[in-house]
Amino acid sequence: MKIAIPKERRPHEARVAVSPETVKKLIGLGAEVVIEKGAGSGAAFTDQSYKDAGATIAASAKATLSGAEVILKVQRPQIGGKNSEAAGLAAGVHLICIMDPLRAKDDVAALAELGVTAFAMDMVPRITRAQAMDVLSSQANLAGYKAVLDAAEHYGRAMPMMMTAAGKILPARTLVMGAGVAGLQAIATARRLGAIVSATDVRPAAKEQVESLGASFVAVEDEEFKQAETAGGYAKEMSETYKAKQAELTALSIAKQDIVITTALIPGRPAPLLISAEMVESMKPGSVIVDLAVENGGNCALSKLGKVVTSKNGVKIVGHANVPSRLATESSSLYARNILNFLQLLIDAESKALAIDWEDDIVKGTLICRDGAVVHPALAEMHAPAPEAESPKPQEPGSGGGDEAGPAEAIPDAPSEEGA
Repeated sequence: MKIAIPKERRPHEARVAVSPETVKKLIGLGAEVVIEKGAGSGAAFTDQSYKDAGATIAASAKATLSGAEVILKVQRPQIGGKNSEAAGLAAGVHLICIMDPLRAKDDVAALAELGVTAFAMDMVPRITRAQAMDVLSSQANLAGYKAVLDAAEHYGRAMPMMMTAAGKILPARTLVMGAGVAGLQAIATARRLGAIVSATDVRPAAKEQVESLGASFVAVEDEEFKQAETAGGYAKEMSETYKAKQAELTALSIAKQDIVITTALIPGRPAPLLISAEMVESMKPGSVIVDLAVENGGNCALSKLGKVVTSKNGVKIVGHANVPSRLATESSSLYARNILNFLQLLIDAESKALAIDWEDDIVKGTLICRDGAVVHPALAEMHAPAPEAESPKPQEPGSGGGDEAGPAEAIPDAPSEEGA
C-alpha cells in the first residue's frame, strides 16, 4: 500500500501531513511512504529526516502520487486553475485532508466526479474514541496560543503588572470572545503573561471552563442562553433579540479593553459579526484586536484577511491568515498524529491493507464522497441533482396557477473549526 504526501500548494500553508515520527509508524503499519521533495520544509522537516525515517523522496507531485492508494494532505486539493491538483487524483484513491466541505461545494462535487473517496479530518465526530483524531482541537489550540503572542507583538505596552522604582505598570485588560478550544488556550496564555482576562461565549458550559482558568465570564445569562448549545457541544446561532442584548453588553466591555481576541465560528456559515466599527472607535488608541475568524468573514467589521490594519483612532486589527500554519512545526506534528490515529482505524494490522468499516461512526462522520457520489448526510442534499421540471398542467377555473415554496431545510450540525 502506497501512501503519498504531496507538497501543499495553497497560499499561507506551511504545514505538512506527516512528520518523521509518524512516517516510521506508517511504515510499521506496512505502508510504503512517498513524500514530494520539499514537502516538509515549511515545518522544518528536511527531506533527509524523512529518508532517515524510511520514506522515499519523489522529485515531483506526479511521481509522488503515481500509484498511490492513499493521499495525505493538510488542505483539500485545488481543483481548476493554473495550480490545479486534479491531475494526480486517480479514481478510487483515498484522500484524507482538512476539507471545509460545507464551504466548498464545487470542490467536493469535483472530487466526487473524479471518483475519489474523500475523508474530511475536520468532520471527525466529537466522541470519546475520536479525541486523538480531532484536528480542529489540535490546530485551534495552537491558534489560540499564537493569537495572544500576536496581540503582545502589536500591543505597544507590557502585559503583566510591574512594580518598578519609577512607579507601577498596570496589567493589560484582555477580552477573549468565544471560549472553545482556541479561546480557552488564549485565556490560559494571556493569564500566563499576566493580563487581566475576561471572556464571553454563548454556551452555558463555557462559564465554568472560563472561570476555572482564572478569567471572568461576560454574557447575558437569560433563558435563551441556557439552551444555546447543540447536543454535540457546539454553539447554536442565537436570535436577533439575544444578539442585540449581548452586543450591548459586549460594547460596554470592549471599551475598557486593551486587547480583544475573537474566535467565534458557526459551522458552515460566515463568522458572526461581534465587533462593529463603532465598538472599535470606543477602544483606546494602541489597543489590539486579533480576529481568528477572519478567513470566514471575520468577527470584527474592520478586519482584513492577511493584513494588520489600524483604525482611525489608532486601534490595530490583526487578521493573519492560517494562524496554525504560523507555528508549522508543532501544528504539523499534531496534525500528523491525528492522521496516523485515523489511518490506524482504516488499516488492518494483520493484512497491512486497507480494511474500512463503512458503518463505523468515525468513518461515516468523515466520509464525504465515495463511488462518484457525495455521501455525507450534511452535504448529500446540497449536491443532489435538481429535479426535472414537470410539464405545466392546465389551470382549473379560478386557480392562481402558482406553487407555494416550502421551507428550506437546515443543514445538520457539523463541527466548527474552532470548536466553540
